[in-house]
Amino acid sequence: MTFKKFTAAAAGSFLALSLVFSPAALAADSTQTTAQSASSTDLINEVMQYVESYNLTGADKDALIRAAVDGMVESLNDPYSEYFSTEEAKELQSELALDYVGIGVQLVYSGSELYIESVMAGSPAEKAGVKRGDTLLKIDGVKIEDLQSDTLSGKAGTNVTLTIKRGSTVKNVVVTRSELDYPSVTGQILGSGIAYISLNGFTEDADEEFTSVLSKMRAGGMKSMILDLRNNGGGYMDSAYNIASQFIDKGIMMYTADNTGTLTPVTITNGTKMNVPVVILTNEYTASASEALTGALHDNHLATVVGVKTYGKARIQSLFNLSDGGLLKLTTERYLTPDKVDFNHIGLTPDIEVKGDAAQIITAMQLAGSKSIEAAGDNHILDVNGKAFSGNVGLVKQGNTVYASARVLAALVEADLTWDSKNKKAVVTTGAGKAYGFSIASKEALYQNDETLISLDAFKKKFPALVYKYDTAQNRLTLSVK
Repeated sequence: MTFKKFTAAAAGSFLALSLVFSPAALAADSTQTTAQSASSTDLINEVMQYVESYNLTGADKDALIRAAVDGMVESLNDPYSEYFSTEEAKELQSELALDYVGIGVQLVYSGSELYIESVMAGSPAEKAGVKRGDTLLKIDGVKIEDLQSDTLSGKAGTNVTLTIKRGSTVKNVVVTRSELDYPSVTGQILGSGIAYISLNGFTEDADEEFTSVLSKMRAGGMKSMILDLRNNGGGYMDSAYNIASQFIDKGIMMYTADNTGTLTPVTITNGTKMNVPVVILTNEYTASASEALTGALHDNHLATVVGVKTYGKARIQSLFNLSDGGLLKLTTERYLTPDKVDFNHIGLTPDIEVKGDAAQIITAMQLAGSKSIEAAGDNHILDVNGKAFSGNVGLVKQGNTVYASARVLAALVEADLTWDSKNKKAVVTTGAGKAYGFSIASKEALYQNDETLISLDAFKKKFPALVYKYDTAQNRLTLSVK
């Protein structure tokens, strides 16, 4: 079973759109193509008439038309080009606006366990008492492992029953689905003047929302910025351009090329300077317009990129309104970064590669100037300096030994983490080049649920600056470095 995070759109389906309307675009060529279009239309109608009149199994005219349109688009061999019927077009517009019907939770798998990583403020889930960290056991009485689709979605006003586990308590919670207007931009001051801004999608209003949030961050004493583009699948390129203009006063945002192949610079001439250090967070779901913004700030030497390689979609789609009320989405341009890097199907490589949500935010805060960092939580949730973030500290307790995520521990001491597959041990290397190993055989390390964990006692012996506290009653681990 696969659940889609409510914070992100499906990568590749409707990314980096720049709206174009078809009548004006087609008018210029209409006189030259009339004869050819007429003969092509005659052929299509001729085949349709024969099929309708003589096909043994019968035929539905609307289905034939849809099949013909889908066939034309599919023949382009472009995964981003697509025809949308009237109803499908409405759904697309809702997705682009980050409007959903659901309960407002973000779900994460850890091994065989599905848990709630975050709950959207003001959502039906929050009102029903669902909390982050809750383990989801059943939906409408069906075990998670037996579900075949995302049954949390549905019509607004309908109920869904969640069976959740919180600590040792199991209970049912009834949640009423509703329309969710997920904000495209959120922000908060983390301390030390660090502004954390999460850009969840490039909606039509994302640039205006960004301006509003940025104003609040400046009023709150912003001295540096973390711009979180993880799980941002893109959206409207105009919004990305306007947001880039808040960082770049004069310069090139990107290069584009249409079907002529000619590269054209997309320039910013009346922008503003951010004038504070910027750290961008990326992951494998950072795509399209998000990659355009990342490339623009990186190549203009305005940001340090932290995380993992991005999705790799350097193509722009245009939307054409059709006479039946539907939409045609076509790939009309490719784009390159200001340094003329075409990263399509490749992705953008971060300046500093860090895996894992928790380790990424810790590293970003260090780069942004945080003088002290405290990471707390368990194997479900993460708080950094008292603020909730996606990720967890990877807490595992075996007997009297407490383990935590190797990535989190390495990030806290500002060291690199690698895996020695031959000797089956995690290797933590300091900035000075000194390496320390933690092996599975010695039980200084564990490997479970695709995560390497290190014994806190073993880690502290080699990194005495680590400070940790394990609260048995709350099953909560707090980590910091003195």
